[in-house]
Amino acid sequence: MDGPQTAPIIVIRRKKGHGGHHGGAWKVAYADFVTALMALFIVLWLVSSSEKVKQAVQAYFQDPTGTGKLAGTTLSGKGEGLMVKPDDMAKLKDRIEQVMHQMPKFDLLKNNVTITVTEEGLRIELLETEKGLFFDSGSAKLSPRGEEMLRTLAGQLKPLPNKLLLEGHTDARPYASVTGYSNWELSADRANTARRVFQECGISMEQIAQVRGFADRRLRNTADPDDPANRRVSVIVQYLPQPAPPPTAAQKPGAAAAPPASQGKALAAPSTAPAPPKPDASKSPAPPPQPPKPQSAQPQATKLDASRSSAAKPPASKK
Repeated sequence: MDGPQTAPIIVIRRKKGHGGHHGGAWKVAYADFVTALMALFIVLWLVSSSEKVKQAVQAYFQDPTGTGKLAGTTLSGKGEGLMVKPDDMAKLKDRIEQVMHQMPKFDLLKNNVTITVTEEGLRIELLETEKGLFFDSGSAKLSPRGEEMLRTLAGQLKPLPNKLLLEGHTDARPYASVTGYSNWELSADRANTARRVFQECGISMEQIAQVRGFADRRLRNTADPDDPANRRVSVIVQYLPQPAPPPTAAQKPGAAAAPPASQGKALAAPSTAPAPPKPDASKSPAPPPQPPKPQSAQPQATKLDASRSSAAKPPASKK
């Protein structure tokens, strides 16, 4: 006989958790909306900013390595406030020299690159050798070393707001050509070649003020006009113009100029004693009364007696 049968144990398992999956597309859309809103605020801020801030932001994106260390200001891109005093030019000179020393095989070029601070600005000169170092001999074509040097200079000068002058020079040896090509054309062509390299590196046309060719009119070594060092290309970084002082009260338009001290004293004197008003010509004023003059009685009596005597005297008879 079988024993009592137990009821089967039923285990009910309930799944716990959230509702059905609804996707996360809204998160992507919300992130895009926040990004677009942030970009809008940045654009509005740039539009309302000053011109200096715009130039600094633009220069930062052109050269994120940070040229602001040269400027010593918060405008990291353009170097505002630089190139005004000779001390600042000396800082730029040290900076360019440090960058040049990092170039490969710069020891072979260091005697042919000079950087000096002059009255006109910072002068950087690339001196040629007898066989031609930066340009092919007798040509305006750049050598690989010359192109590398010019591109290195352009990378340092591009963020600056200063104007640049490019000059070409030759020695006194006449250029041998049957087409009339002379040292004048050669010096100008070499300066223009440097200009084209600068523009390819991002330097704007507005930053380049002049491109000049001097032939052999400005020799570096006047004692030896045929010295190869006279063949050179010069890059001059000009000083920034000094801001004009604000006009004083006397210089402002519409302001009356103060009279000199001597005129002020002369004008102050009549104020103590004003001039009498001028009489009106249409109205003739009556003459002021004059006191009667005192007359003695004796002269009147004498005159009266004389008249009486003349009346009493009979007329003389005519003969």
